[in-house]
Amino acid sequence: MPWKGEKDPYRIWLSEIILQQTRVEQGWKYYESFVRGFPDIHSLAAASDEKVFKLWEGLGYYSRCRNLIHTARHISVRYQGKFPDNYEDILRLKGVGPYTAAAISSFAFGLPYAVVDGNVTRILARIFGMEETPQSSSGKKKFESLASMLLDKENPSAFNQAIMDFGATVCKPALPLCNTCIFKKECIAFNTGRVAELPVKAKKAPIRERWFYFLVYRHRNRIAIRQRSAGDIWQNLYEFAHLESPARIPLKQVNSRLAKENFLAAGITTLSSSNLKQQLTHQRIHGTFLLAKVKDPGTIPAGLSWVSRTQLRMLPFPRMIRQYIEETDPLA
Repeated sequence: MPWKGEKDPYRIWLSEIILQQTRVEQGWKYYESFVRGFPDIHSLAAASDEKVFKLWEGLGYYSRCRNLIHTARHISVRYQGKFPDNYEDILRLKGVGPYTAAAISSFAFGLPYAVVDGNVTRILARIFGMEETPQSSSGKKKFESLASMLLDKENPSAFNQAIMDFGATVCKPALPLCNTCIFKKECIAFNTGRVAELPVKAKKAPIRERWFYFLVYRHRNRIAIRQRSAGDIWQNLYEFAHLESPARIPLKQVNSRLAKENFLAAGITTLSSSNLKQQLTHQRIHGTFLLAKVKDPGTIPAGLSWVSRTQLRMLPFPRMIRQYIEETDPLA
């Protein structure tokens, strides 16, 4: 992995933010793209929001991207582009929690802070038979306290890297190598037959189902879009006009519903429809895309802007909408 053994705090911070809630395989290419596009914190801070969001497109959890932009500009101005070199100041940065602050402190500056990720909590839960879920407030504190107690204060960077690697290669979530593990005599989970049960998993939150009916307005060689506002998923990204429903609307009723809510004025004709789905952490988005031919560009709802194919390609969209654009090509 390109960030392994990295000492540059900017690159460590970048990799940690990208890898939050993201598989390594997916985050890898984004990390390399960001390093190429923004080799230092000043270049990231100077970039437009749209350029950064475009590079982030498809990675999800867009609040991370907003925090990335805010923190880059804060460091560029407040610290003249030099990353703060103590744990407390790093922890104060927007979007940085105890884990990320510990990683930067340990790997970049050799400070004695334990990095407690999923690999580490799994090792500790199994070896010490810890019953608390790492996701709970009290459980998190107990895992962090134990990890800090075990930390090699003389060489925290190597220790943190070693224990995380051990969790990734030996004490794995599934099919751990217990029979050859150096801790099998001491491991409570192994000796009580509870390896598969630890760490204790938190109860999953229920999935919220949402149905979006997008109107893809087309007038000649342009498409109408708008930017999503704050307070919901996909903030700052671009989208088509849409109505939302908490339940599926039969396709036969969609046009009448759209007309009733002033999405379909005279001279606007729907031509085709496509259905896509996107799974978020606690939400499942069902998207129905209706391509609509517009005779008079002034008849569409307010707040929309007409853009060309080139602009459509350059602007950042949610993954589901980008998939629709690439697979359907509404300007074809």
